[in-house]
Amino acid sequence: MIAIGVWIAVAVAFVIYFATAFDTTLIARFGWSYLSGLWVTVSLVAVSFVLGALVSLPVALGRMANNPVAGGLAFAFVYFFRGTPLIAQIFLVYYGFGQFHGFFEAIGMWWFFREAWYCGLLSLALNTAAYQAEILRGAIESVPKGQWEGGRSLGLPRTVIFFKIVMPQALIVALRPYANEIILMIKASAIVAIITVYDLFGETRQAYSRTYDFQTYVWAALLYLALVEALRHATNWAERRLTVHLKR
Repeated sequence: MIAIGVWIAVAVAFVIYFATAFDTTLIARFGWSYLSGLWVTVSLVAVSFVLGALVSLPVALGRMANNPVAGGLAFAFVYFFRGTPLIAQIFLVYYGFGQFHGFFEAIGMWWFFREAWYCGLLSLALNTAAYQAEILRGAIESVPKGQWEGGRSLGLPRTVIFFKIVMPQALIVALRPYANEIILMIKASAIVAIITVYDLFGETRQAYSRTYDFQTYVWAALLYLALVEALRHATNWAERRLTVHLKR
């Protein structure tokens, strides 16, 4: 009861503050900056999620393979990127690869590693690939073995069975975990502001440094909440469409 009372008091304090000290000039002054940062956040998360999904498939297959070399490499990849902080991974890419300026310039890749946005993209993609690999592995293993046996009884190749029979069922199982992973990525993407990427949080830091008004962070939080809520509704809609055949 005490905790509920504290939260109610905090909520009332926020309402009173915004009713008496609400500053519309902040929106007029920094609105476009927030929208620009929001676009950077959305594009960064979307592209890194897709790249992570592409990497996660061979990693997941390696985790399920009987080959000890493939299994060991896949396990090491997942173990490292899931076991170390994302901020450390970003620093390793941004500052670590920057130490090899001459090498990357010689092979024509310095244009990639000199840009903070690309370094953030690579870090997020590798990080989410490790998590997506485990999501995908669990989803594939949840598909009954009878699906494989049924495909083989029809004389279908393993690749056809996997991509036409097993994967569609596995992706339905993985839908919710994938949505949760995207939500975690949206929140974790704020870390890239540390390496001078002007995403939503980066623009918010700029706005606060010029005004010292904590409303700037409140607006950022509301935009993050709006992103998460939109994703939640999209996931619910997709799940309803994809599981119509399972409902009686």
